[in-house]
Amino acid sequence: MAQKSVQMDPETFSCSICLDPLKDPVTIPCGHSYCRNCIQSYWDKEDEKKTHSCPQCRQSFTPRPVLVKNTMLADLVEELKKTGLQAAAADLCYAGAEDVACDVCTGRKLRAVKSCQVCLASYCEKHLQPHYEAAFLKKHKLVEPSEKLQENICSRHDEVMKMFCRTDQQCICYLCSVDEHKGHDTVSAAAERTERQRELEGSRHNIQQRIQDREEDVKLLQQEVEAINGSADKAVEHSEKIFTQLIRLMEKRRSDVKQQVRSQQETEVSRVKELQEKLEQEITELKRKDAELKKLSHTEDHNQFLHNYPSLSALSESTHSSSINIRPLKYFEDVTAAVSELRDKLQDVLRDTWTNISPTVTQVDVLLSQTENKIRAGFLRYSREITLDPNTANTKIILSEGNRKATSVRQPQGYPSHPDRFTVWCQVLSRESLTGRCYWEVEWRDRGIGIAVAYKNIRRTGSSDECRFGINDKSWALRCNKNSYEVWYNDVQTPVSGPESSRVGVYLDHSAGILSFYSVSDTMTLLHRVQTTFTQPLYAGVGFSSYETTAEFCNLKQTEDI
Repeated sequence: MAQKSVQMDPETFSCSICLDPLKDPVTIPCGHSYCRNCIQSYWDKEDEKKTHSCPQCRQSFTPRPVLVKNTMLADLVEELKKTGLQAAAADLCYAGAEDVACDVCTGRKLRAVKSCQVCLASYCEKHLQPHYEAAFLKKHKLVEPSEKLQENICSRHDEVMKMFCRTDQQCICYLCSVDEHKGHDTVSAAAERTERQRELEGSRHNIQQRIQDREEDVKLLQQEVEAINGSADKAVEHSEKIFTQLIRLMEKRRSDVKQQVRSQQETEVSRVKELQEKLEQEITELKRKDAELKKLSHTEDHNQFLHNYPSLSALSESTHSSSINIRPLKYFEDVTAAVSELRDKLQDVLRDTWTNISPTVTQVDVLLSQTENKIRAGFLRYSREITLDPNTANTKIILSEGNRKATSVRQPQGYPSHPDRFTVWCQVLSRESLTGRCYWEVEWRDRGIGIAVAYKNIRRTGSSDECRFGINDKSWALRCNKNSYEVWYNDVQTPVSGPESSRVGVYLDHSAGILSFYSVSDTMTLLHRVQTTFTQPLYAGVGFSSYETTAEFCNLKQTEDI
């Protein structure tokens, strides 16, 4: 059966970017198709915008889509070329403003498909054919079309620059190598390219390895997040059950006390009312007896008086007052006192227990948000007494209060020369090295300071960045101003928000690689947390950017005693 020829408009199979027939066609998520190179170049220009769009429908994609070849469309384009659309497609191959034109074409030039580095010319498909057919032209080096071929010509000798001067790091021609570059280390451009290509591949390998390592780190961190969330959920669920049990137990005890008090109340009230009734009956009897005696006392008949007196004078046994047990203003006050004592003991137990629980939760530092208040008592368990080393102090720093307080001054002090002293930057380090878990607080006033930790091998001499806290990879610094905070490491600034405070707490977990800065007032608020790997013991320090400023390492032992 004869195959029907496909009659379609050639523009249907052209790229809307280059206006040429599709080459290596790819389809993006919105359904439009382009040449792979065209859409890649188009998106390369959009990389800075962090979003990528379709040149036709303007639909945006984030992240940048992965391009996949449209095999069906590619086969169809090739089939259409075979069925006689080559001529029609050729109309779409004229060089545009951004294309490299064929150097051989006359009149309206076609778009070049290759450039020859030997001929230093660019050719369209038609004029490139001799390079595929002639034996001597087959040896020429063909590359993608380039407008920069003339840059390969030496402007002085009008020769192709096939040499590379390693001394001056530039491409040169052969005549240059025996002229002004005579005696220089020169090699062929191809040899230099081979070596640089090898370095490039090595760099790419390192980058790809780092990408792989970072992707593994991301996976590990994601696993850690899931583990943390799972552990936290279990801890909260278990704690809720325990506290619910405690609440139920307290409710049971409250009910028991109430029931016992009410029962004893009923018993005591019954006893008192029974005694009260006996007394009231006795009063009634006594009043009756008194009335009879009164009547007898008014009897005028002596015989009658003497006859009745013996029977009326006799009194029944009286209720003794000792049987009335009255406890004025007490009654159940003992119960209230006992319950109050229980409350005080429970408060002490809960306070002591929370002191143990809080640092345990704090140690899982990644669980705490930057706005969450901290329990300061938990940190005080790891408090370290910090004293400053006079041998490290810049000459414009005065130490006092047992070397716990530092003040920046204008007039240099007469300190002796010492290899550990900071010679330019107004900084000082602690005498104590810090490992394990440590916590300290710095009280500062007047103008801004930098509260830092650093390795011992930080450079001390000169004004280079290697000496200044936070501007190198050997130190971390929190710079405190009246209205803002900044964290610095390796010359990278991280703005930090938090409540203003003249006191800063620093928590270090050396083995876990955690360094946290807190704003300390009535509560503690996390300002910034560093998660890294510490390779050496650290030393606490302060740095000043202005004069007449003070920083004092607080005596936290006194705080604990209070």
